[in-house]
Amino acid sequence: MAKDHSPTNYKSFHSLCYLLFFLCFLYSISFIYYSHCSSPCSPQTTINSTPYNHSSTINLISFSSSWNHLSFSSNPPPRHLKIALFVKRWPRQNLAGGLERHALTLHLTLARRGHDVHVFTTNSSFPNSSLPYYSNAALTFHPIPPSPGGYLNQALAWKEFQIQNSSQPFDVVHTESVGLFHGRARNLTHLAVSWHGIAYETLHSDIVQDLLREPKEPRHSAFSDKLGKVVEEVKFFRNYAHHVATSDHVGDILKRVYMIPEERVHIILNGVDEEIYKPKPSSTRSSRRKFGVPESAQLVIGMAGRLVKDKGHPLMFECLKRAFMEDSRFKTSVSVLVAGDGPWASRYRDLGPNLILLGSLDQTQLSEFYNSLDIFLNPTLRAQGLDHTFIEAMLSGVPVMGTRFASITGSIIVGSEVGYTFQPTVESLKESIFKAFSDGRAVLRKKGESARNRALRLFTAKKMGAAYERLFLCISDNLYCNYPLPADREK
Repeated sequence: MAKDHSPTNYKSFHSLCYLLFFLCFLYSISFIYYSHCSSPCSPQTTINSTPYNHSSTINLISFSSSWNHLSFSSNPPPRHLKIALFVKRWPRQNLAGGLERHALTLHLTLARRGHDVHVFTTNSSFPNSSLPYYSNAALTFHPIPPSPGGYLNQALAWKEFQIQNSSQPFDVVHTESVGLFHGRARNLTHLAVSWHGIAYETLHSDIVQDLLREPKEPRHSAFSDKLGKVVEEVKFFRNYAHHVATSDHVGDILKRVYMIPEERVHIILNGVDEEIYKPKPSSTRSSRRKFGVPESAQLVIGMAGRLVKDKGHPLMFECLKRAFMEDSRFKTSVSVLVAGDGPWASRYRDLGPNLILLGSLDQTQLSEFYNSLDIFLNPTLRAQGLDHTFIEAMLSGVPVMGTRFASITGSIIVGSEVGYTFQPTVESLKESIFKAFSDGRAVLRKKGESARNRALRLFTAKKMGAAYERLFLCISDNLYCNYPLPADREK
């Protein structure tokens, strides 16, 4: 039989070889890392420990752990900065992803601290040309027509930036992901980029989703192309002066795999508005009644976000379907509240009255939603960034359950005291849900208290804003790179 020597087969073979080589490389790194950190020293302990001796002075640029662990002064800043922000879209109402919400929460916090924040974003963020107004915040918007692909038009945004920079130079430039492309960023030394997901993380997600696909479902065509995207990122990430990792795991990857010098990588975990997301135990019963939860419910599970495949909803659907079939007590005692829209909403309705679909909710409604829950569950299959919904639930005093991805177990669910984790399989997810059900409300309330305490220490908008403010001050003037400053020691 003649062998097929077509270019397509060679390409597929080469792609497979590259993928296998890369997986071997990953395994080698993991083996070295875990061998170095044997049983007494778990990976989570290493990542989350803060090796800072508070009696000594350090240079923040070389601080390797999350800046959220440090205590910066809450006094008015020593100087006010002129900050340029590049972001693809500005959030409006409840139509925003994690990156856009991060941009809003962070820069609104900085503006209310007195900093002069200029936002370069697409004009499609503002329907009818109505710019948003925020009280007590110096936010100046520069709407730019989008590129044909829907991104921020780089040439127009850069021209507007140069006009604003010529009158009074910006002290620091901040770009949310590639809001400002690397070609123009490479010459800016006072620049920081925040990464909310990198190609390296998507490899894990793609492997998981490929393992979960149906036998007759074709493999996604881009599956073998992701390695090339990782290589491209390794090449161009170095053009950004400073990198902010929004999870401990990404900080480690940027240093070890993307080979960015440690003094240019800074870990600042995401935060959300602690004034919006907080426990309201007195309103729990009325909120449940409002959302249609029956009085007989012994466990109220909540999910929030886009109801799409890569957010894990096929996995969750199948898990609930089996759980209801296998355990009649579970079926009659559990209600699942779903906040969000997407193609899987109609499928959830097929599971019966246990599933209550709420649609998209604004922040005030989301706060009420979290306060009606016994546990919040995020079944995501995307190992990217640090999901805000976990943090919102934790600040609301609700324990959390999430997929066992490194970004989640390394920064959010660091132990059983705050919630549960599961492997991205139906059986593992079902086992975790049954465990929470058997633990009961008393145990869940205790976990919720621990979750809130952790969130208050690390994940508030105030904590995140203070860390970014110090980073921006440090980038603009080395004097502020020392920690602690006299003001930091004040209580």
